[in-house]
Amino acid sequence: MPRITINGKTVEVKEGSTIIQAFKESGQDICHYCWHPGLSVAGVCRLCMVQIEGMPRLQIACNTEVKDGMVVNNTSDTVKETVRWGLDFHLINHPLDCPICDQAGECGLQDQYMKFGSYDPEMAEKKVKKHKVVDLGPTVVLDSERCILCSRCVRFTDEVSKTHELGIFNRGDRSEIGTVEGKPLDNKYSLNTVDICPVGALTSKDFRFRQRVWYLKEGDTICSGCSTGCNVKVHFNEEGVWRVKPVYNKEVNGHWMCDEGRDTYKHVNLKVRMQAAQVGQSGAWQLIEPAEALRQVGPKIRDLAKTGKSDKISLLITGQYTNEEYESLFKMAKELKISKAYHWFNKAKDKDNFDGILLRGDRNPNTHGLLDAAKAHGIQLGSLEQFSSGASGAEMAIVAGPEDFAHFPELESILKAAAGAKLLVWLSSGVPNGLSEVSCETFAIPTKTYIEKMGSFTNHAGLKQCFKVATTIVPQALNLSEICELIQGRELNWALRPKAVGGAKANYAIAEQGAL
Repeated sequence: MPRITINGKTVEVKEGSTIIQAFKESGQDICHYCWHPGLSVAGVCRLCMVQIEGMPRLQIACNTEVKDGMVVNNTSDTVKETVRWGLDFHLINHPLDCPICDQAGECGLQDQYMKFGSYDPEMAEKKVKKHKVVDLGPTVVLDSERCILCSRCVRFTDEVSKTHELGIFNRGDRSEIGTVEGKPLDNKYSLNTVDICPVGALTSKDFRFRQRVWYLKEGDTICSGCSTGCNVKVHFNEEGVWRVKPVYNKEVNGHWMCDEGRDTYKHVNLKVRMQAAQVGQSGAWQLIEPAEALRQVGPKIRDLAKTGKSDKISLLITGQYTNEEYESLFKMAKELKISKAYHWFNKAKDKDNFDGILLRGDRNPNTHGLLDAAKAHGIQLGSLEQFSSGASGAEMAIVAGPEDFAHFPELESILKAAAGAKLLVWLSSGVPNGLSEVSCETFAIPTKTYIEKMGSFTNHAGLKQCFKVATTIVPQALNLSEICELIQGRELNWALRPKAVGGAKANYAIAEQGAL
């Protein structure tokens, strides 16, 4: 492996690496706009200038390959002056609208200027005006005046999504990013262009003007949108979750995630959540604490087991829970001798469907983990159809339902089938349509969503990925393991349970998340 000296620090890098990659691996900063580790090298911004010992001219680091013994620096006065001139040139026509720009607070332009610019501009001519608030498609808005023509978004649509909607049109200082005529930016990965835009030129319609980023906290988790298991960050405050963005994982999702995965935050916020247990039946419901509801229904389940009627209990399970929750659920099933268990696999998409990038037809994060856990405990899972036909006349139906109802079009019909039992225990994070009309005795218990619990998912390839609690939206909601403990008559340590994010709201933009 070649060894290179960067600003006096010796670094060992892989054969074929570029100087900018060596900078990143050594933890040293370097000015750049157009380079992105997930895209091809364009070399158009000319900001990653470095001085290489023995070479008469400065070179760009993004397209210069490392050679053993190379001595490089980007701290000499010559390099610093060149970069300042480069930044000055890039920003000649850039508007000074940081106070109203949606990118403020996470803007590469602001960061680069403060680190490598700090010059006094000498341009006296009027700035070139370009198109503002350009509707590129269903998800993205363009402000051409802010664009610095780094070409990242164009390369993304050419190389990653391979949908080729974007291009650079016109010449000179009239050049602009735009869509090919008659072809809007409308693909399943379009919002990645917003992530990689180093300025505020491309903004998300869903997040645009919703919050200032400095009012948001973030937490790492695993996307629950499909069986790929993309690594993501959720951005939240005491008002709830506002957006989901990808985290780099070479083995799973690389630098990207799909637009549908970004929408998973919409089913975790308060306005669509079940916040208390609903106990009763059509026309006679009461709201009580979830733990109290389970203290009431637990003895009923245990009595069926004691009287040898466990075979009259039907257990229906979705692939949206963690491996640890399945372990608790199947242990409880074996202790209570519940033998009838069924797999609720959503029929929205063919489970083997794959778009060739990330999005899979199996819209459950942990189908693999569910099947593995059932096999490990010797439990044969029946089909959804078998549950529907057998639930009528059962003593009890326990349903571990989905978090995101959008991909379960059969939800209402399953709820109706489950209501054919004498007693229904419905577990889900949201309130399904039709719950208020259920005529049998019902205990609807709110469950935690993927951002509110810790555990692991096993993705389509069998890769087990662990995650921690990102934040808590509904403190009263329970995970399946806690529910199993309460059903079996054991109490929880309530002092250890996480509290909701608190704090006084101050000067936020609006209090409205994207709609379902």
